[in-house]
Formats: sequence, structure tokens, C-alpha cells
Amino acid sequence: MPALTKSSSVILVCVFLIIVLASGYKILSYNYKSTKEKKTLENKFLQTKLQLKEQELQFLKMQIHPHFLFNTLNTLYGFALKKSEEAPEMILKLSNLLDYILYQVDKPSVLLKNEIQHIEDYISLEKMRFQESLQVNFTKSLFDETIQVPPMLLLPFVENAFKHGTQINGVLNIHIYLKASKDLLTFHIENTSKKATFNRKGIGLENIQKRLEMLYNNKSKLSIESKESQFIVDLKIPLKND
Repeated sequence: MPALTKSSSVILVCVFLIIVLASGYKILSYNYKSTKEKKTLENKFLQTKLQLKEQELQFLKMQIHPHFLFNTLNTLYGFALKKSEEAPEMILKLSNLLDYILYQVDKPSVLLKNEIQHIEDYISLEKMRFQESLQVNFTKSLFDETIQVPPMLLLPFVENAFKHGTQINGVLNIHIYLKASKDLLTFHIENTSKKATFNRKGIGLENIQKRLEMLYNNKSKLSIESKESQFIVDLKIPLKND
């Protein structure tokens, strides 16, 4: 063998080099494995978080206040006893509204004109119940009839206006304004209210705010204001351009 390979210092350097290379390989392998496991855990965590958000969003969409069904069915029962001609129309509108609330919420988005149609059905049902003690003015303007929005986004605001609105001089007044431009949806609703109800935002408004945050990541703008005789909600949301 060459004399160089018999040198103890050379052998020691070679052994040390082998140890360094083996250790380096083991460290790199361990780091790669740890990184991979960490990434897998992060993916599982994000997937679980996404599933929880989807379930929470689904829950927020699925909410329907039982008072509306109770009051509508009571009115329908009264119409049935009187054999009123309005009863079949009321049943049809209620059926359409329930179908929308219970089944259309599974869709990520619906046509804005469909949301408007169901708002109008809701208003019609409440008009049958309130009769002469209700005045509703609904103004709407759509830039394009193909505009889509998340389902059940606007209807809860309308329902809240009826639930927490107060009759003044024997009449509940509700004014609704909706305008959809190319990039922005503006929804404004106000109802008569009394000072005693100032601190009552109404069941569901907090959930609606939470849903807006989940859908638009602070890009939406919701304003809720109580005045001496009015409760005002103003909503602005961006519209997606496909």
C-alpha cells in the first residue's frame, strides 16, 4: 500500500470525513422528514379549519327564525277558517320561500334577481298578515340581471326589520333600497322604531356580520344605526367580476 495510507493522521482525517458526511446526510434526512411531517400537519390543520368554517357558514345560512313561520301559519290558519281567496296564494309564496331557505343555501351563489324575488314573496306574506298596518316601499335597480350573490344574504335584514320594527301611529313603515352597479351592491333598509328598542340589534344581525366577514374578508361595509324613531341598516359589498 502507498505510504500515505499508512499515516495515522490521514486515516483519522478520512474517518472524520466519513463521520461528517454520514452525520450531514442523517441531519438532512431528518430535517426533510420533519419538514414533510410539519407540512402534512399544517395541511391537515388548514383542512380542518376550512371544514369548520364551511360548517359554520352553512349554519349561518341555514338559520330561519321560527317566529316568522309561527306568525305566517297562524295567519294562514285564519284565512283558511274564513275560506279566504288569499290562502292558496299565501301557501304558494310560503312554499317557494321555504324551498329557497332550506335548499338553495347549499349553493355558493344565486342570482340576485332570485334573492329579490324571495324578498318580495316575504314582504307579500307580511302584508297579508299586517294588512293596513304595514307600509313597505321597495326600490331596486340592477345593472345586470346575471349578477350573483351568496344566498340568504339580504333576506335576514328584511326579516329583522319586520321582527324588531315598531308601529308608529298604527303603521309599521319600512323602506328598502337596493342598487347593483358593475362592482358594488348597495342595500339600505330602514324601519320605524322606538327609543326603547335602541339597544336591541335583533336576533341574527351579529350572525350576519360574522358571515359577511367570512365571505368578504373586511371588504364589505355594514353600518347599523338607531335614531329616535328609526332603525337603519346600510350594507355595501363588492361584486365579483367573472
